[in-house]
Amino acid sequence: MRKKVIALTAAVVMLAVLGLTGCETGPRFIKQADFDETHGIVLTFAGPVDADWAADKANFSVNEKPDPDILLNIESVRLDPGNTRLTLTLADALNQEQPHQVVVKDIMADGKPLGSTAVTVARSYFGHLFAIFLGALLIQNFVFSKYLGLCVFFGTSQKKSTAVGMGITFTFVIVFASLMSWFLYQFVLKPYRLDHLQIIVFIGLVSLTVQAVDTILRKINPALFKAFGVYLVLVIANCIVIAVPLILADNEYNMFESLMLALGAGLGFLLALFLMSSVRERLEFANVPVSYRGLPIAFIVAGLFALSFMGFSGMSIF
Repeated sequence: MRKKVIALTAAVVMLAVLGLTGCETGPRFIKQADFDETHGIVLTFAGPVDADWAADKANFSVNEKPDPDILLNIESVRLDPGNTRLTLTLADALNQEQPHQVVVKDIMADGKPLGSTAVTVARSYFGHLFAIFLGALLIQNFVFSKYLGLCVFFGTSQKKSTAVGMGITFTFVIVFASLMSWFLYQFVLKPYRLDHLQIIVFIGLVSLTVQAVDTILRKINPALFKAFGVYLVLVIANCIVIAVPLILADNEYNMFESLMLALGAGLGFLLALFLMSSVRERLEFANVPVSYRGLPIAFIVAGLFALSFMGFSGMSIF
């Protein structure tokens, strides 16, 4: 009996290993495939390949994985002196948001044919998640780039204490509401073809979340609740809280991508509030002309911040 249990356990472990690693029978001759800047793809071989074979563009084809019938135009092929790294330069910029497939035909090494193979080129998934987070935080900040949530932004950015409290509360609300919206969209609205009700459902979820936060703050921190005043209720109508669930539904994000988008949007709003409140506190002691005091100078400062955040446009790390 014990031997049977050991044999069964070994079989399960073997199946798990095969499921995780695949069923390859031998090492692949192409070790790695990566994007190279905007127009290139780099293939790293396990050993030197023939230069004459590598110089022929007909031995390579590139396409976006969702569109296998549309081949991209290869402008040039360059092999490094060690004959192990090959760079394909495309005529047009690559859409690195999509995975690409590179088909390598009749590989030749030391005069011997090694057959053909296909490799997938895609950005690191963790890099993709970080890009979503950084995009919502800085590059496409919902306040300074999309001009959303301005009512709460101007109303609660007069003091740093209130601004930070509102930013943290807003981040909690948007993360919780976005994850719940994603869950309902993926497992209720889509399967039952109720996509047209998504705005109503999302607004309802946001309202429930804000009401819960309102009740908790009233009991735990009455001073902060009083400082928020009517603006905590206005979170229900904040464009950002509605925009994030709509964006994640439109882009078909998974749970981790939705979390990164919501977290980036919330912290981006917190950053915008903190920066604005820091300046507005200093403006209280500045010699501002009478006609510009209050909201007029606040709008001017917000415009300057928006111009500054335009410097992040086009920034790409991964």
